[in-house]
Amino acid sequence: MMLKWTAGFSNSRMMLLCASLLPLCLVLFSYSGLSTAKPTVTIADGSVVGTTTRIPGASSTVNKFLGIPFAVSPPKRFFPPASPKKWKKALDATQFKPACMQQFNYPETTRNFTISVFSSPNPPESEDCLYLNVFVPAKKSKKGGRAVMFWLYGGSLKFGTGGLWAYDGSSFAANQDVIVVTTNYRTNAFGFPNAPEQKQNLGFLDQRKALDWVQQNIAAFGGDPKKVTIFGESAGGYSVKQLLTFPPSPLNFRAAIIESPGAGATGDGAPAWVGLVAGLNCTTAESQFDCVKKASATDIKSVIEHGALTFAPVNDNTTHSSTMAAAVISRKVAPVPILIGTNADEGSFYTVSVTDFSAFLQANFPNQTAVHAALTAAYPLSVYGTAARAASAVFTDLAMTCPVSKLANLGKDNGYSMYRYYFNASFPNFQPFPGAGAWHSSEIQEVFGTYIQKGATAQQIALSKVMQTAWADFAKDPNAGPGWSKLGTKMVDFGSNGSHKGKKIEQAVIDRNCALFSPLIVV
Repeated sequence: MMLKWTAGFSNSRMMLLCASLLPLCLVLFSYSGLSTAKPTVTIADGSVVGTTTRIPGASSTVNKFLGIPFAVSPPKRFFPPASPKKWKKALDATQFKPACMQQFNYPETTRNFTISVFSSPNPPESEDCLYLNVFVPAKKSKKGGRAVMFWLYGGSLKFGTGGLWAYDGSSFAANQDVIVVTTNYRTNAFGFPNAPEQKQNLGFLDQRKALDWVQQNIAAFGGDPKKVTIFGESAGGYSVKQLLTFPPSPLNFRAAIIESPGAGATGDGAPAWVGLVAGLNCTTAESQFDCVKKASATDIKSVIEHGALTFAPVNDNTTHSSTMAAAVISRKVAPVPILIGTNADEGSFYTVSVTDFSAFLQANFPNQTAVHAALTAAYPLSVYGTAARAASAVFTDLAMTCPVSKLANLGKDNGYSMYRYYFNASFPNFQPFPGAGAWHSSEIQEVFGTYIQKGATAQQIALSKVMQTAWADFAKDPNAGPGWSKLGTKMVDFGSNGSHKGKKIEQAVIDRNCALFSPLIVV
């Protein structure tokens, strides 16, 4: 069934629904067995001294090189990243560097809840943040070098850091014999300022600068710069879409993994810049831009958090476009295999406080009686049990499942190698709030192997191995796929009914309500 939608569903509401959050978790996971060895690697800018860790049960120890500058840091505020300067003394790369300045909006209860779910433990923040981390198996690599997995975090392009424990690449490196790189990039006003004088997407430029660093330096760590896979979740998945849509030349990756890509905020962001200028008392300054540049980072953070200001990427047709479809159809998207998927309960975080399903529908689809009736029939409370779960299902389909389905099938129909997955597992030791289910970002700890070990179930342990292997196999040989066939009518389900192996299922089962939202979906 396809409904006729009216303009009542505003762009701002769509942005709110489709905003992508990065995940982190309520998890502080660390590995034991730290040795006293000091692995050293010499790269273009100087020598780097890391640290070593051992993963229980793994055949190799892992060398970790944390906090390597991929650009001048701190960067010049509101300007693109510049190449780092060489250093003479060995660089101590044994500790993570701070996150870039993050934005967690008020009111306080909302702010604290977001931090607890997606950024716990909340790391230090600084503008001195353009650093990346490299996780390398300690044993000698085979001839030709290892595959490299380059991770981009989510967080609505508002917050996030590559140094969160959920993104620790040690398990990946030790168990899968790959190299993992996690990187920081600027977000919110610092990454996407939208000032009249500055219309560049600095956060996306940071990502590209870090990816360039991989090309120039990863061979020194035993990696093959021709075997790079980019992967990310939420806003990180959205960032991967931008790299695919506007691929660097020469192309510096050969495969892409997109996990739960949010639509991201769009528009020119001008109102947010105006709000920041006013909040910093820069309105009457001779140069508002210079006034904001001189403000303290903490003052900027306070203004954008209290004002809940949204700094959206600019559609510059160089690093960002709000739609990927035209590029797919015209075959301008990077010609690489793509693995893409979503979780069963993406919306649970966003709808946890919903108590009245009818009120939820009215708030998001105002005065659209036919739409309300159709959605009430498609998402009956008799099936979902609570208004929050029914609302979560609507959000999940509208913001995640159906856009990913449309994009995956569009890619397939235009000759791209597409692989699709569906994650539907939840575990008692990993539920940040009641009814979270397979919540937005919860697949990350399974893929990275950073799930909470205390209380881990047999399914949780086994499923993590299966998913991590699939991701790594895809990175090692993208043309062979992640362990299942290219997208046709079927996709792979991870975790349903307590399973730990990927099971093939019909797309139509997961996409059964997507026709309802078709007019609203842009990919």
